[in-house]
Amino acid sequence: MTDNIVVLSTCADREEADRLARTLVEAGLAACVTVIPQIFSYYRWKGALECSEEFLLLIKSARDLFPELRQRLEAEHSYEAPEVLAIPVLDGSPNYLNWLQGELRRAREVTVPGDNVESA
Repeated sequence: MTDNIVVLSTCADREEADRLARTLVEAGLAACVTVIPQIFSYYRWKGALECSEEFLLLIKSARDLFPELRQRLEAEHSYEAPEVLAIPVLDGSPNYLNWLQGELRRAREVTVPGDNVESA
């Protein structure tokens, strides 16, 4: 088993899907977000059977980033109760997993001004 996860989330339209995908990658919470257009979701909402055309986000990330990723998605999503489901990645292509970890590691690196200054 790896420390990687795939997070599923749906959006009402392409604009929101694109905005959330860019936000998560730019924030370093995802190495990649795949947007799958024109899916249909059937569900009950407030007692009524609904069918909605949506856009599915496949968000590639890591377990330790999930709390912040979930919080960011919930805060910036238009849905009252957005789908945010994390699925563990058991295994995968070593090249892809190395790339994914490299992108997430790069995003975790924070340079704080003065960190490299030695004391006198």
